[in-house]
Amino acid sequence: MASATVSPQGIAPKMSSEEIPFNPKVRQHRTFSDWVVDIMIVVLTVAILFVVIYPIWFIIMASFSDPSAVAKGQVSVWPVGFNLKGYSMVFTNEGVWTGYLNTIIYSLGGTALNVVVTIPAAFALSRREFKPRRVLLFLFTFTMFFAGGIIPNYILFRQLHMLDTVWVFILPTAVNVFNLIIARSFFETSIPEELHEASELDGLNYYGYFFRIVIPLSSAIIAVITLYYFVQHWNDYFTGLVYMRNWDIQPLQMWLQRILLGTQAATNSSGSMDLGQMQLFADQIKYGIILISTLPLLIIYPFIQKYFNKGVMIGAVKG
Repeated sequence: MASATVSPQGIAPKMSSEEIPFNPKVRQHRTFSDWVVDIMIVVLTVAILFVVIYPIWFIIMASFSDPSAVAKGQVSVWPVGFNLKGYSMVFTNEGVWTGYLNTIIYSLGGTALNVVVTIPAAFALSRREFKPRRVLLFLFTFTMFFAGGIIPNYILFRQLHMLDTVWVFILPTAVNVFNLIIARSFFETSIPEELHEASELDGLNYYGYFFRIVIPLSSAIIAVITLYYFVQHWNDYFTGLVYMRNWDIQPLQMWLQRILLGTQAATNSSGSMDLGQMQLFADQIKYGIILISTLPLLIIYPFIQKYFNKGVMIGAVKG
């Protein structure tokens, strides 16, 4: 910004609007159109917030309400009555706790393996001096459009003796190509090449540069990739549906589906229950299952939201 010079008479010349420094404490003059736009933005934001929050609020209220009121559609904003029978029917099923433990193991173990494999691979593919990187990236990308299918995968996993094992949940999804491309874009656009040159002058090799410089500067993208992988493992039910027959190592989603279908709810509950009662509590069971399956993600997300937002924007394409 150009500075104004004082004339010989001691009077400063008039500065243009571009030269006037911005002072946030000075209120700018707002026109009628500015107020209209602000009101429209507020209304739109409140409407979007309501559309997002109300379904979650309704599920919470309905899960604690009287089942007959839920079946009649009397629950809208506040709970009608108070009943925990739906939660009781879900939590008294021992399979829920088995599924919770299995899903936690698959999610934590699988996410750790995913991050350990994806981040170094993305860093290697981001280095211009790595000559085969374009060929390898093409091979990775090719798998996004053309896959073997369920039957070839089933035959492959059977030959590898991975069916009905923990490894079928972890090893086949060790690398997600979409996450790999996001991390590669981050390393190419957000890590200055001057840092690598400076590290070479200090005697660091690629391993030292990666672990001592790149990793500390990549906390945002690592948090994003970790969240993506964790959600993917937590919501994975297809693997258990196709490749698993042993219910002792099934994930939580398969057990919740089994309860929702009513195959085990009656036999594992504290008391006997006929078909009419099961139908009466069907909605409460459904809402309770939704909260049980999403609660861990709702607890984790607020703690990494700032990293999530920053990582997505940093890894975006810049024009």
